[in-house]
Amino acid sequence: MKIVVQRSLEASCEVDGKITGKIDNGMVLLVSFTQGDDEKIVDYMVRKVLNLRIFDDENGIMNKSIDKEKASILSISQFTLYGDATKGNRPSYVKALNGEEAIKLYDYFNEELRKEIRVETGIFGAEMKISLINDGPITIILEKE
Repeated sequence: MKIVVQRSLEASCEVDGKITGKIDNGMVLLVSFTQGDDEKIVDYMVRKVLNLRIFDDENGIMNKSIDKEKASILSISQFTLYGDATKGNRPSYVKALNGEEAIKLYDYFNEELRKEIRVETGIFGAEMKISLINDGPITIILEKE
């Protein structure tokens, strides 16, 4: 499982001209799965996201997690994170988990996050337009195999 975490001032997802998810202060998560991923790995990544200290404290030091910030998450499925362009110029996506299995893990991931924090999403498998004002910019890549 791989997640690109971006601290944001505001972000939204649009599908077919309609907003499917919108947040103010918080995180945008680009989420991808690979073969071998399961609920145990998802549980680990949920804890990692929720405890990631990338928000400023009163001294301007990144020392606060999202739950302390009272912020939200915009979670976007992004199978292309497992694109491999080491050979040639056209990425191969053979490492990306198939859609039928990936959607189950993606839904589970978002459900687990929602137990702790407000989560907005895109639409799995849809052509999405993501708008983001990255705060910092702060961008972190989390990966668990």
